[in-house]
Amino acid sequence: MPHTVAEKKKVLTRVRRIKGQLEALEQALERGEDCSPILQQITSIRGAMNGLMAGVLESHLREELMNSNTTVEARESSIEDAVTLIRTYLR
Repeated sequence: MPHTVAEKKKVLTRVRRIKGQLEALEQALERGEDCSPILQQITSIRGAMNGLMAGVLESHLREELMNSNTTVEARESSIEDAVTLIRTYLR
């Protein structure tokens, strides 16, 4: 989750843009448009989703790893959690 008001606004704007792309895709499918523009739209949506995921993941990692009030063990655990997150979401 974004941790500042500015980050939250940025993420919500991105989600709304993706929502608009999905609605446009749905309409194109309903109209029976050719495959090429539909595939391009799907590719754009996938890119937008990947960008959204990267932004939220970055925010999470910065928040977790910038906490300097933790022990070495806690930081190591945070790093392991980050590696697991990255491996999970970049499949």
